[in-house]
Amino acid sequence: MVGFTRFENETLLTRERTMRLYDGEKKSSAKPIYQSIKPGEALPTKAIPEVTLDDNDPWKKWIFDPGSDVMIKWNHVFLTTGLIALFIDPLYFYLSSIENGDQISCVKKMDWGLRLAVTICRSIADTFYLLHIFFKFRTAFIAPNSRVFGRGELVMDPKQIAKRYLKTEFFIDLAAALPLPQIVVWLVIPGARHLNPQKNNTTLALIVLIQYIPRLYLIFPMSQQIIKATGVVTKTAWAGAAYNLLLYMIASNVIGAAYYLLTIDRQTTCWKSECRLENGTSGAPCKMEYLDCDFISVVDPTWASNTSVFATCNASDDSISFNFGIYQNALTTGAVSTNFFRKYFYSLWWGLQNLSTFGQGLTSSTFVWETSFCILIALLGLILLAHLIGNMETYLQSVTIKLEEWRLKRRDTEQWMKHRQLPQELRERVKRFVQYKWFATRGVDEESLLQDLPGDLRRDIQRHLCLDLVRRVPFFSQMDDPLLDAICERLVSSLNTEGTYIVREGDPVTEMLFVIRGKLESSTTNGGRTGFFNSIILRAGDFCGEELLSWALLPTTNLPSSTRTVRALVEVEAFALRAEDLNFVASQFRRLHSKKLQHTFRFYSQHWRTWAACFIQAWWRRYKRKMSKSLSLSDSFSSKAESLATHESEEETGRSPSNSSHLEQNIGAIMLPFKFSTSTRKGAQRRKGLDISKLRKPDEPDFSAHDYD
Repeated sequence: MVGFTRFENETLLTRERTMRLYDGEKKSSAKPIYQSIKPGEALPTKAIPEVTLDDNDPWKKWIFDPGSDVMIKWNHVFLTTGLIALFIDPLYFYLSSIENGDQISCVKKMDWGLRLAVTICRSIADTFYLLHIFFKFRTAFIAPNSRVFGRGELVMDPKQIAKRYLKTEFFIDLAAALPLPQIVVWLVIPGARHLNPQKNNTTLALIVLIQYIPRLYLIFPMSQQIIKATGVVTKTAWAGAAYNLLLYMIASNVIGAAYYLLTIDRQTTCWKSECRLENGTSGAPCKMEYLDCDFISVVDPTWASNTSVFATCNASDDSISFNFGIYQNALTTGAVSTNFFRKYFYSLWWGLQNLSTFGQGLTSSTFVWETSFCILIALLGLILLAHLIGNMETYLQSVTIKLEEWRLKRRDTEQWMKHRQLPQELRERVKRFVQYKWFATRGVDEESLLQDLPGDLRRDIQRHLCLDLVRRVPFFSQMDDPLLDAICERLVSSLNTEGTYIVREGDPVTEMLFVIRGKLESSTTNGGRTGFFNSIILRAGDFCGEELLSWALLPTTNLPSSTRTVRALVEVEAFALRAEDLNFVASQFRRLHSKKLQHTFRFYSQHWRTWAACFIQAWWRRYKRKMSKSLSLSDSFSSKAESLATHESEEETGRSPSNSSHLEQNIGAIMLPFKFSTSTRKGAQRRKGLDISKLRKPDEPDFSAHDYD
């Protein structure tokens, strides 16, 4: 028996791992094609077609990711149009009205102007439902078996998308998109001219309400899709509250429209019952067509002048026997006989009022459908109040939840300070800090918020927030971008109220502070030296705690002691660089050891400036004393020389050469003590000059081994 070659076996296994195709349609009974190949036969290359999904395929351009920006925007658009459509559909209930004449009244089946306007609006809304079906056929879905980890794998095959959509939500979307009310209003009712008005209203109401159910159902899955993609339906809490209130208003709109239609039906029922009772008693038969305004021209004048149907069914007359129940107010006020806007807002108010009160103010008759309608109002009011108004309250509370938390925290702080009997000065300082922190952050913990983000995103956010402010600091402006990024990543915000001591002289320095806004007072006494005091003002762009930089660059473990006392003069906003973060930056970025940064640091460091000022002042004092001593010595020598010169001129004539040499020796003897005293004073001044400046020179690392300029 001839077997497969090694190359054929490897090729066969590779194809099996890549794609397995089966002969039959059922996976359970199918067998791989390679099992039907006999040994020694060539592999059928066309038996295993290769299916490749190229990103450049035309159909892939019309397949949308459910989480993409296009689908998110479309979902918001469709949700908005769906809510508008829910407002439009009940407007069909207002097509009928009651016309009261001098002798008789009738039901007008159609308001032609309102019917045209509602039909146009409804047709536009139906267009969005059809577009929604199109998007559903072109929206990818996540395979259920790929949700083990992460988001899952998107299925981009249009056939699989269409197959899944046809099995799940297609018929609901189709039922919501059909123009059924338009067909009934423009074709069915005008075609059935002998259909009485009561049956017309019942048919139209049933069609609208039946289609209203799938349209209302689509709102909730659409809201869930938006929540899955973006996390919330609306971006702000006020918008979320308005969204839930809008749903409540939609329910009130439906209840009000149903109440209006049932009021006309109740009036028609009274007319029909009285028409049957008086049939033949008024001298002319009472026909049901007389109650329809379309047949007003065929009404018998004798019946119209003698009938008591309309007087017996007058809702304003309390002496009549017919009980209109909850519909009496609408008939008494004439809401069913007025123009569209008046009857619409009256019905909307009635629905909103009774939904909010659960129908407690309704006085129903014993009519079964009327009682059922009241029960529906009560149940629907309870459900909507528990769900929609509850959600609305939650959204509104979320607006003030941070403010409430801050208020409770402030109250607890005041109670604690009172319990611990803190002095009034400390209490005021604590209150100022809590108030200032609230104004600056609005109760948001920025550090914990940033820590939950990925490192790269956190770095970009910190760079956006800090980079421009950090570049205002002259010391940072000399650094390159990688070093600034590392520093910005580790900077934390620092808020200090007026009178707060940032650090005191002699305390360990735990952080460098870079001022962004406000003013600080930095003072020193040089370790408590008597008569020594130096004070300067730090403003935006200055920094303090520079001893920490020398500590980070030197191989030491103990934190340095502060040489200055820093106090906030006003509210100060700054960035703080902690000791461990500065140590990390110094160890990772050798660029921090450059001499250019060293000179910049010395120039802007207040410790170095104070030392340099004291050093220059001490040198200048030594120089002035030296110059004054030299001038006094030269004046004394000049007076002696002048006296000797005068004496020499007086005795010049009688002086011998030996006397002249003796005179020179006398002058030298005179000058010797002066020279000795001058040298002695110079040594004393030199030794004294060493003690003039008691201020210790700031420590600095050895930059010679790391010259990166």
